[in-house]
Amino acid sequence: MIAAVVLAAGESSRMGRPKALLPIDGVRFIEKIVSSFQSTKVGKILVVLGHNAEEMRQKIADLPVLIVVNNEYKKGQLSSLVAAIRDIQSRQSSAELDGILVHLVDHPYVNPILVDVMIDRFYESKKLIVVPRYHGRRGHPVIFSRSLFSELLNAALDQGAKTVVHAHQKDTLEIDTEDEGVTIDIDTPEEYRQFVKES
Repeated sequence: MIAAVVLAAGESSRMGRPKALLPIDGVRFIEKIVSSFQSTKVGKILVVLGHNAEEMRQKIADLPVLIVVNNEYKKGQLSSLVAAIRDIQSRQSSAELDGILVHLVDHPYVNPILVDVMIDRFYESKKLIVVPRYHGRRGHPVIFSRSLFSELLNAALDQGAKTVVHAHQKDTLEIDTEDEGVTIDIDTPEEYRQFVKES
């Protein structure tokens, strides 16, 4: 089984309001992402919260997800991934898990068909990392094999997961796609206006 991990712990300081709750296509970013994952081969969905975690938990209580709270979210994105992995490992069902598909809440455009292709290729290729690539540029989501969990847990927080990715170039499968959504990262009001029609 592959579990999706959506990282939504940051302060959204450049946006000025929580990116997870920004409207898009009549719903919120987090809803759009979760809905997309629900129609894929992903077995379960975890959402990592941090900044204003309790308020955010209440606002997404209607979503079919497991909530993980990262109290150390100010230490960066990797700290949220670490919180998710620790939560997964604490559950009895963790033995069924083959890997995690990591996604960022500021990447609202998720292609379910591409996600299923990534999952299929992960199992077929036996690679440790699977990443989509749009016109030569890597994007999200990214699949990490459970065999990399210990490396991710021990990586330097200020370096992020990139150090683990760089250490396994030969074990990484890149999947080329014409879906620009894998690289659309909405961090600022300007980017929101650029990429989201209803802004």
